[in-house]
Amino acid sequence: MYAIVDIETTGGHASANGITEIAICIHDGNEVVQRYQTLVNPGKDIPVYIQALTGISNDMVQQAPYFKEVAYDIYHLLQGQIFVAHNVNFDHSFVKHHLAAAGYDLQCNKLCTVRLSRKIIPGMTSYSLGKLCHQLSIGNSARHRAAGDADATAELFTLLLNSDKDNHITDALKQRSKEKVLPPNLHRKFIDKLPSTPGVYYFHDNKGKVVYVGKAVNIRKRVDSHFSGNNTGAQRQDFMRDIHQISYQECGTELMALLTEAVEIKRLWPKFNRSQKKLEFNFGLYTYEDQRGYLRIAVDKRRKYSTPVHTCGSLIDGRNLLVRLVEVYNLCPKFCFIQTNSDTCTSIGQERCACTGYESAYDYNSKVQQAIDGLKQALPTFAIRDEGRKEDEHSCILIEKGRLYGMGYISHYFEANSLSQLKNYLTPYPGNDYMHNMILSHAERFPLKKIDFEALRELA
Repeated sequence: MYAIVDIETTGGHASANGITEIAICIHDGNEVVQRYQTLVNPGKDIPVYIQALTGISNDMVQQAPYFKEVAYDIYHLLQGQIFVAHNVNFDHSFVKHHLAAAGYDLQCNKLCTVRLSRKIIPGMTSYSLGKLCHQLSIGNSARHRAAGDADATAELFTLLLNSDKDNHITDALKQRSKEKVLPPNLHRKFIDKLPSTPGVYYFHDNKGKVVYVGKAVNIRKRVDSHFSGNNTGAQRQDFMRDIHQISYQECGTELMALLTEAVEIKRLWPKFNRSQKKLEFNFGLYTYEDQRGYLRIAVDKRRKYSTPVHTCGSLIDGRNLLVRLVEVYNLCPKFCFIQTNSDTCTSIGQERCACTGYESAYDYNSKVQQAIDGLKQALPTFAIRDEGRKEDEHSCILIEKGRLYGMGYISHYFEANSLSQLKNYLTPYPGNDYMHNMILSHAERFPLKKIDFEALRELA
């Protein structure tokens, strides 16, 4: 038996919205044999634009039962049946969530009439319920009301049952079938093309625009994991609805995939990627010249378009670095904001310090510049050589003076001993602190994969 369900709600995701109306048509495989419909008091105001869309007002649901009062009837109508809906993950997520809140654990197979329609009756100009029914001459006297849409979906489902010559419905109901959890607008062919290799994958909307970029050790397995579970949050519901296509690019290693993901997020700025849309390193060392011409070094928060002389993971990291610079280069602790009180300068040779006016701006600024140059010279230059996308190539990532130069793939036989020659084979990429830190950490964990150009230069 099939339970064809349609609901009206106060919003687009179950965890923060209520059901205002529900209709269920029990279908025996030939026809509808039972109908159930009720308005539901959602326990909150219905937004004006939804009232205009559905015609369901706050007054209409004021005397209607709360969902928990009809949960028993709804659960026993649905449990053990095959849950059918147009964009089934939306309706199922709401019903399952609110049944769970009432103490019922709904467990049933699902079928999506959007996905089934794309397979069984291909070539339609649109697969939204209204437009699809119009093209198939299926009537609906109460559009955007649960009973009207449920009846229309039931008639559509009868047509699909009678037209399913290739057993798409049976295949979708198989225990291991992925069809029931896939986004309604995503064709299975995009999943079938995915490789089980490290790489980066892209989710595209109906206009082809990238809305999400992800990385994976196993692209196919990772993409499948996006569509499992019953998360009822707003982001997931919007996310699933917007996925129409998937593309990918293979990478030789997980590190290459991580870096490529970071590059692509910065390049494409997809709306569903959030974690890397901020600086990982929020502080830096900055220099400025005071009114007397002395260079001062300070730790400050990083700001957009600012260029620090050195980046820091935290305010404490920056202060500790400044303390070392003061000690090594005999800088003034007051001019570096290490000493902020009005007491006598604590530097070595305090009577000859810049803050007393004894040391000239020219001489003091030379020491500051030496400190900055020392920081830059301490930044490493190395490459990481690792597995490629195929047997006869290696992946390669180049760090030059602590910053990402680029990455790419080189021949298995290429001797990467010359920095200038290696650059000819790599594609330059803009780096950021998140990427640099990731590469440095990887080099420390896997020293045998590291090509140290400083050491090579000394050996030569």
